[in-house]
Amino acid sequence: MTTVVLNGVTALSHLGVIRAEGPDAASFLHGQLTQDFALLGAAEARLAALCTAKGRVIASFVGIRPHSELVLLVCSRDILAATLKRLSMYVLRAKAKLTDATEQFALYGLAGTALAANGLDAAALPGQRTAIGEDISAVSLYPADGVPRAMWIAPAGGPAPAGSPLDAELWQWSEVRSGIVTLTTPVVEAFVPQMINYESVGGVNFKKGCYPGQEIVARSQFRGTLKRRTYLVQADAPVSAGQEVFAAADAEQPVGTVAQAAPAPGGGWAALISIQISALETGGLRAGGADGPALTVEPLPYPLLEDI
Repeated sequence: MTTVVLNGVTALSHLGVIRAEGPDAASFLHGQLTQDFALLGAAEARLAALCTAKGRVIASFVGIRPHSELVLLVCSRDILAATLKRLSMYVLRAKAKLTDATEQFALYGLAGTALAANGLDAAALPGQRTAIGEDISAVSLYPADGVPRAMWIAPAGGPAPAGSPLDAELWQWSEVRSGIVTLTTPVVEAFVPQMINYESVGGVNFKKGCYPGQEIVARSQFRGTLKRRTYLVQADAPVSAGQEVFAAADAEQPVGTVAQAAPAPGGGWAALISIQISALETGGLRAGGADGPALTVEPLPYPLLEDI
């Protein structure tokens, strides 16, 4: 694989922000998402999912709680409006107000030396939040090929973080290489959280109380019924989120779905595919059909938790 210099700062215009504010903001989200927001500290961030009653993921977030009555949820902009509408349906008597705050914030991705240039610890574990002054948050993300990365969340109109410009396409590639799926429109309701490895990367808390789909998510985990996982692959031709994945043994029945994809620097594509675990043994994986791009599986950058 070509060595890539992943270094600099890029605007994350494909992401948006939902603001939840009020005395019950954290407790309300605690009852809706797969993660513990009631105990979310100011120095932490949470990866979380919103599921249907059948346990299917309809949105994924990086969430922070800058102070006790404010939670910010960063998600893909293309699903934000529908997600906000769905969450707002369940606020009812909770003292919480949910709004689309995308235009009030500037989001940036930082990679490599850009972290140190902005006073961030490049060795920080994923899920740590650093406060920069009173208004700016920096969230440590999973690295890509060993390169440290972070998300910068700041009020709109302020200066961009320090660092050389980073191509937005290169950042998208780094997102895939990190192994963490960000849900977008083509794959809404395509997976339960474990199908995109969320229980292995801190996206599901099995000790918290109920949330929509919780019974199915828990049953998948504790009854040893996990049959699909997400894997990192390379392809020589374009692939896209939502495409079906096929194996050589059966060209008629898909074995999975492309969860996320991005062009790779120097040519080719990188993708995260959620497929039947048994299909790894079969081999001959292709995207879109039996004659689609061949998919070469690469090691994930994190270990998968075993079924319990």
